[in-house]
Amino acid sequence: MRINTNIASLNAQESNNNTNIALNESLEKLSSGLRINKAADDASGLAIADKLRTQATSVRQGIDNGNSAVALLQIADKSMAEQSNILDTVKAKLIQANTATTSSAGRASIALDISKLLTQLDNISKSTNYNGTQLISNAAGTSSAPALNFQIGENATANMIQTTAINSNTTALSLNAYTSVTTMTAASAATAQGTVDTAITTLNTYRGAIGSIQNQIESAVRNLMTQETNIKAAESIIRDVDYAEESANFNKSNIISQAGAFALSQANQVQQNVLRLLQ
Repeated sequence: MRINTNIASLNAQESNNNTNIALNESLEKLSSGLRINKAADDASGLAIADKLRTQATSVRQGIDNGNSAVALLQIADKSMAEQSNILDTVKAKLIQANTATTSSAGRASIALDISKLLTQLDNISKSTNYNGTQLISNAAGTSSAPALNFQIGENATANMIQTTAINSNTTALSLNAYTSVTTMTAASAATAQGTVDTAITTLNTYRGAIGSIQNQIESAVRNLMTQETNIKAAESIIRDVDYAEESANFNKSNIISQAGAFALSQANQVQQNVLRLLQ
């Protein structure tokens, strides 16, 4: 028997160290909820999980972009809906002016009403904006608002949805001649009705385009929400810890650690037996 080197004790210590490492790793996973806490845990898994996390973050931003775009389009649509109401009223007043029961004084009052209504139409076109971006006219109310691009997804080109330029003001709708009219005849009222009808058709075309784009964006957002769920599920499979499995691993390592401690004490006790030979 040898006492200079306790091989049994060294083996027990090595086994104990390995068991403690496994025990600490299990504790780390159970406390963090993650199977991968550092690259050494699963290098390839970490790379895939990080890429999935980046993708999920990008998809989430695409969803946010889509929701913001829908809000923007709804503002534009509501403003043009009010403009449409104004034109409906103008059309009714023109019909009223184009009848023999309306006097000249009455037509003058109608002309004044129409002028004020069209001024309000221009006010709406100038003030309709989202975070400073003009939506249905430029700020001066004399030219179109720019076409807008919305990135609804990860790809900077494939996931881009563009609006058409909108020019919803009296100048573009050929109504500016009626913004300062003070007199009106039955004949001029009849002529103006055709102009207003054309303006209403143009306005409805703009609203139809807005509605189509909104439907497209909402469809894209629904698809992105499904993608986000699936991507996060895929990341979770790789990154997150399975508590049932890891709890079993922890209990196993804990038992082995206790057994190892007992074995180490026994290995050290064996060396004490040598002393009896010296007594």
